Amino acid sequence: MSSRTVIRGGLVITASDEIHADVLIEDGRIAALAASGTPAAEAFSAERVIDATGKYVIPGGVDAHTHMELPFGGTFASDTFETGTRAAAWGGTTTIVDFAVQSVGHSLREGLDAWHAKAEGNCAIDYGFHMIVSDVNQETLKEMDLLVEEGVTSFKQFMAYPGVFYSDDGQILRAMQRSAENGGLIMMHAENGIAIDVLVEQALERGETDPRYHGEVRKALLEAEATHRAIKLAQVAGAPLYVVHVSAMEAVAELARARDEGLPVFGETCPQYLFLSTDNLAEPDFEGSKYVCSTPLRPKEHQAKLWQGLRTNDLQVVSTDHCPFCFVGQKELGRGDFSKIPNGLPGVENRMDLLHQAVVDGHISRRRWIEIACATPARMFGLYPKKGTIAPGADADVVIYDPSAEQVMSVETHHMNVDYSAYEGKHVTGRVETVLSRGEVVINEREYTGRAGHGVYTPRSTCQYLN
Repeated sequence: MSSRTVIRGGLVITASDEIHADVLIEDGRIAALAASGTPAAEAFSAERVIDATGKYVIPGGVDAHTHMELPFGGTFASDTFETGTRAAAWGGTTTIVDFAVQSVGHSLREGLDAWHAKAEGNCAIDYGFHMIVSDVNQETLKEMDLLVEEGVTSFKQFMAYPGVFYSDDGQILRAMQRSAENGGLIMMHAENGIAIDVLVEQALERGETDPRYHGEVRKALLEAEATHRAIKLAQVAGAPLYVVHVSAMEAVAELARARDEGLPVFGETCPQYLFLSTDNLAEPDFEGSKYVCSTPLRPKEHQAKLWQGLRTNDLQVVSTDHCPFCFVGQKELGRGDFSKIPNGLPGVENRMDLLHQAVVDGHISRRRWIEIACATPARMFGLYPKKGTIAPGADADVVIYDPSAEQVMSVETHHMNVDYSAYEGKHVTGRVETVLSRGEVVINEREYTGRAGHGVYTPRSTCQYLN
């Protein structure tokens, strides 16, 4: 039995076009588009008709950086794949790419299998995996080739967190050389972790234990230095590089310089760096711990440079780095010692709305909104045009978005499994109304109609900016 849906009368927005069009969906895919009111559009017939008059019809968001159920600092991220993907759907995101973790002394395969076991049958939306490489050796390097072949085409390394995820320059170079051969993309957490650990130790010795010192020891210059070093190592290896969660203007400058030289270097930032700042980290009564993440929040003046980077395409993607920890019982582990606060913020539900607010505020255009939140992440990680656009043949991951609805972000109304909102009390214009994932309605006029297990694992091709 084929199932058909028509979305009528909306403004269809993709990274490249805006057109008043009706969208025909058949068997989970986009079958056709036709300008609204034309005979071609009138000929669309379906069991289900969705009226999108006065609304935007946009591709489902692709969040290429989430951490569901991540073990960190003696605890776990508070969102499971079930709660996290449901919250993503509420926020208009229909695909996540999460991070499977290799533990030191274990194989990549063991880590990947463990993450498949967490996610399978539990996701409300489609998902893929990147692989965190914590232990570079001859076996690991061989495994990277196998993973690329089966659709895990990106590998994350850390220049931070010595003793946990840290890789030294030699390990990074070897992994980059391998990815240059197998087509994989190295994603880099670029902070000088060795130097940061010295500054952490010195701060604690001085009795500087409050959350705000987390931001002070993780200096912007140490993000810029690591970004520069990662770029040069990638250049030596002849490999592409994707720098995650860029927060500092000095790091943006390093990316811009490399891109001006024609290097295949890419950068991602996150809503927290665009909308929050060290003012949040300095909130009294340990409230600042809610905003502890790495890279850390920066002083407000960095925000303008990040927006500029998004406009000039020196930054290409906005992901969330969604890694939530509850204030009570989790963030509180770091009372009296900021270095023990679990690093991470909730945000998977807020990204599409915050970026629409950026359109309202004049930071970016509507098409750029879709580009940085849907199309580019899909291309960067080998999911396009299956994901990230509205075009015949694409998966019917479609959001009906009300651009004039007003909302106030709050823990009272969000669906993430965490006891605070990083954007509590923030007024934004625009809201998700209805969400389809592969043609199935998972949010219907602000009501959840999805289910755990609807979302399927999605293997990926290699980065589509390197062909």
